[in-house]
Amino acid sequence: MTAPDATRAASSTLRVVWATELLAYDFGFGHPMTSDRIDLTVALAAQLGLLDAPGVEVVGAEPASDALLATVHDPAYVAAVHAAAERGVPDLVRGLGTRDDPVFPQMHDAAARVVQGTVDAALAVWRGEADHAVNVGGGLHHAMPGAASGFCVYNDAAVAIRALLAAGAQRVAYVDVDAHHGDGVQAVFWDDPRVLTVSVHETGFALFPGTGYPGETGGPGAEGTAVNVALPSHTDDAGWLRAVDAVVPAVVREFAPDVLVTQHGCDTHRMDPLATLRVSVDAQRAAAVLLHDLAHDVSDGRWVALGGGGYAILDVVPRTWTHLLGVAAHRPVDPATRVPQVWLDVVRQRYGRDAVPVMTDHASASFRPWSAGYDPADDVDRAVRATRTAVFPSLGLDPELD
Repeated sequence: MTAPDATRAASSTLRVVWATELLAYDFGFGHPMTSDRIDLTVALAAQLGLLDAPGVEVVGAEPASDALLATVHDPAYVAAVHAAAERGVPDLVRGLGTRDDPVFPQMHDAAARVVQGTVDAALAVWRGEADHAVNVGGGLHHAMPGAASGFCVYNDAAVAIRALLAAGAQRVAYVDVDAHHGDGVQAVFWDDPRVLTVSVHETGFALFPGTGYPGETGGPGAEGTAVNVALPSHTDDAGWLRAVDAVVPAVVREFAPDVLVTQHGCDTHRMDPLATLRVSVDAQRAAAVLLHDLAHDVSDGRWVALGGGGYAILDVVPRTWTHLLGVAAHRPVDPATRVPQVWLDVVRQRYGRDAVPVMTDHASASFRPWSAGYDPADDVDRAVRATRTAVFPSLGLDPELD
């Protein structure tokens, strides 16, 4: 189905979800999920002129209503989040008050605001009000219908996908390149053939949440709509990009979505403290370019990009997500660009150390395409082949050729 306004030009190239109120999603001092990640990203993007460039619109968001949250989350869980936020009462059965998801006073409003921002962004793209949309504070992909999990209270990606389906989209593809498996989004749409979930992540044998194996391919009636590439720990640029290229374009093109939603957790980086992949900012930028181009190929450019994980908050997250914003704004940042001195000075004053002064890790971000041949001695190739063998036939693809 074609979006209702696809025949007219979008009013903006890019809609960016941003307001200082979004910084309230913060679990407190010492927690990896600090809102400084978002603050520093937005500041860097602004210093590079991306947020006030022609065609870029910056919009805030109000907290989502309980009714909107209930399109994905159990009402009893939403009530428990309210109670935890208002009275500080943990609910460990529902994941509230754990080490990963400690209770804080703004928990409901902050998480609900992230959801509304992503939903508004997705619907703006669907209605033709913007070509692309980015919410770097979104991508909270671990939240389950009835529980918080992995730093995620509400699942903004899942609620936005539900909103797109309700607005008339026939098929939505979700691609997740976070180091951690996108388990929450997969769980919500496990039995829904209208939604393709694709996750390229570090193997669950080594990393939370311990899921996302090739044999997880979707529930009855939706076989082939869950695609999981479980990569070996320590996979580098060449292997990571090879895996993305060997699986993502083929399955997304075959699925032919009306909208592409992507999650760009940058905890795949070699400096990230919570995962052990060995990816560079340059490769993460290359993945953003690939997914942007894929959206133009398969969904008339309708693309919603979200943040996600990423805990190297000074040297990785701001650079990677600024590159994402540049790609989405059709103003890609040259990797050789110097980081503005004003931004570096703020980091030095706030954190007492220098940040990486350029927008590159000086990596080539090159890889050997899958068409060059399968190497059975290579751990990454075996992981990719396992995924292609498990899921490609259900999508009508040849695992050896496509």
